[in-house]
Amino acid sequence: MKTKDIREMSEAEIVKSLRDTRDERVLLRMQKQTGQVEHPHHFKEMSRKIARLETILKEKKLASANV
Repeated sequence: MKTKDIREMSEAEIVKSLRDTRDERVLLRMQKQTGQVEHPHHFKEMSRKIARLETILKEKKLASANV
């Protein structure tokens, strides 16, 4: 998901996406523990996606607080 797409989402949608991504990361971590992970590069991608979502969510909250 690109930053442009995230910026077009509402705060509720971003929170839902953030929750879903964190759940995916937990499942991926469990797969890693059992040795079933096929694509270890997904950890890095998910961490970056979570950081992107949190950053944009914070920006939106600050913008709405200033208005």
